Amino acid sequence: MFLSVLDLFKVGVGPSSSHTMGPMVAAARFLDALRAAPFTAHGLRGSLHGSLAFTGVGHATDRATILGLAGFSPDSYDADAAEDTLAQIRATARIEAPGLGPLHFDPETDLVFDYGPALPGHANGMILMATDAQGDVILRETYYSIGGGFVMTGAELAAGKDTDDGPPVPYPFKSAAEMLAMAASSGKTVAQMKRANEVSRIGADRLDRGIARIWEVMNDCIERGLAHDGTLPGGLNVRRRAKAIHEKLLAERGMNLTAPHVINDWMSTYAMAVNEENAAGGQVVTAPTNGAAGVVPAVIRYWLDHVPGASAARLDEFLLTAAAIGGLVKYNASISGAEAGCQAEVGSASAMAAAGLCAVLGGTPEQIENAAEIALEHHLGMTCDPVKGLVQVPCIERNGLGAIKAVSAASLALRGDGQHFVPLDAAIETMRQVGADMHEKYKETSLGGLAVNIPNC
Repeated sequence: MFLSVLDLFKVGVGPSSSHTMGPMVAAARFLDALRAAPFTAHGLRGSLHGSLAFTGVGHATDRATILGLAGFSPDSYDADAAEDTLAQIRATARIEAPGLGPLHFDPETDLVFDYGPALPGHANGMILMATDAQGDVILRETYYSIGGGFVMTGAELAAGKDTDDGPPVPYPFKSAAEMLAMAASSGKTVAQMKRANEVSRIGADRLDRGIARIWEVMNDCIERGLAHDGTLPGGLNVRRRAKAIHEKLLAERGMNLTAPHVINDWMSTYAMAVNEENAAGGQVVTAPTNGAAGVVPAVIRYWLDHVPGASAARLDEFLLTAAAIGGLVKYNASISGAEAGCQAEVGSASAMAAAGLCAVLGGTPEQIENAAEIALEHHLGMTCDPVKGLVQVPCIERNGLGAIKAVSAASLALRGDGQHFVPLDAAIETMRQVGADMHEKYKETSLGGLAVNIPNC
């Protein structure tokens, strides 16, 4: 099992990796298929199913799909150009698809929100179609957005293509138990094994450039979030709070009477800054998803700014360790809120951040595994119930609490010798089972939980 750190941490656009980035990527893939097809298309149509339908408007799924069909991609998204393009499509009922010419597409009628049963492969399903001059379908493809911006066709999902099928890597661990056994036999750390796997596939130069880019975008996102205030879009009138809290924290620095627990506010503010930017449709890094994008960068920023001896030179160790844990969770369970609730998003992110922090604080492989387990165990059962389908309430604050749990989990693990009662593999399997048993109204559909218990929403 191999999942690259550069795939798990992807530069993209808010508010959702599965509901915004995924559909945009799926639309781009459909354009590629259409260019390769021996047909002449005159129009485009599509339908959104399952969670993509129920929370699609709040997650900007319709916008993302349309923009993907117009040639936009998450990693190079231009907000101003996107608005101009959407306005033109609405005015002309036509998409200028790159390499395909003008295609008829009326956003009001040609993209359908289907609130019936979900498609069989995954809770996040969509169908895209191309039509001829008479309106008959000449090409049709089903796509699933399986979390974290990862997209698969129905055929790929059925064939098991969500698992790695590339050339062998030096340390092919697919469970935490195998990871610990390989660490013990090789004498290498988790990060060293992960680096060896990455280098065998993509080379050292691309890896190092990619990791540097990941942190650059993460940190820039924190800074933008700390600099902006105002009200978030979507109709809930949620106010940005990170900037004001950060200013108060800066004013209190150096005061002798500051309570020790205020460090939690620093962690929360870093995380909230990221998720406020995500909610506003800004550029973020999936970590492992957009809805959980604040946890890992918040813990890194806490480590760099508040922990004595921290060094940016060890960022690769943090992110490689975190990616190793994230890969295990995705391979053996899920990182999709629509599939397993928020335990799969913020819970996974907290486990990844706990492992990364434990690593750079000198933890052994056993302590790293313990840190990840503690963080994941104490997110088990967490529902995904965004109010009005927006990635705002409870998502923004939840990232702050996920960061706090990650730091606490790493600290607890470092106080021990790595021996503990519940293995990480058991926690991951439990998360998978809980996700399978969880009622769909608690899995990113906004049909239950907080989403239906907030007045006037």
